Amino acid sequence: MSLNLTRALEVAVEAALAAGRAELSFFKPDIAVETKADRSPVTQADQEGEAIIARTLAAAFPDHGFLGEETGAQSGSARYTWIVDPIDGTRGFTRGGRFWGPLIALAEGEEVLVGVLYLPALGDLYTATKGGGAKKNGQPVHVSGVARWEDATLSLGELQNLLRPPLGAAITELATTAASSRCYGDLAGAAMVIDGRAEAFVETGVKIWDLAPIRLLVEEAGGAFTDMSGAQKISSGSAIATNGKLQAHVLDTILRR
Repeated sequence: MSLNLTRALEVAVEAALAAGRAELSFFKPDIAVETKADRSPVTQADQEGEAIIARTLAAAFPDHGFLGEETGAQSGSARYTWIVDPIDGTRGFTRGGRFWGPLIALAEGEEVLVGVLYLPALGDLYTATKGGGAKKNGQPVHVSGVARWEDATLSLGELQNLLRPPLGAAITELATTAASSRCYGDLAGAAMVIDGRAEAFVETGVKIWDLAPIRLLVEEAGGAFTDMSGAQKISSGSAIATNGKLQAHVLDTILRR
């Protein structure tokens, strides 16, 4: 039986919205925060959000694989895997920020077929299916048409990772030669490229669940996505996502440095 991408997206959206509702109930100043082995924060909201997403996806697609930030890999089909970050931006979540939320992708190897990015505190939902375009809150979205780097807005991920050698010099060059540089974190920073508010998003030192839906959303909005070697991969832990017109400039700057 062939995969119905429309149905897969519907279920992914259902899962994201349900997780977002639960996570908002924990969105308060006194939330307890634990530290994982990799020194990243985790809360009950992360754990409950992932459990809700996992249950929702498994009920509709019991034979699919599952890979979640909090629970790791679970058994399933070798062909299709759901890749989930229940709260991308947990640190900001714990400090009252608004740029956080679930990331959900359905992938077949390195090819992403369905992508969902949800910002519950802002009420913004980004969705895409392979070949079906990208949408924000149900309306089509497109990357910008800016073609000159000196007119571009650069959206950066975690600066601690980006400014360390060997990337620091290249990132500094990009940030100081663009018209504007901003740092909102992974999902919110990428969202700026998806709906044309920024021309480039750069990140490194992250995991596959931070990048999988972002790749599809950017590409379906008309942009380009590669890792920092120029490969179209979601598993290498780095990303260059642009409106397409400026992909070569960003990649060349990073590789040259």
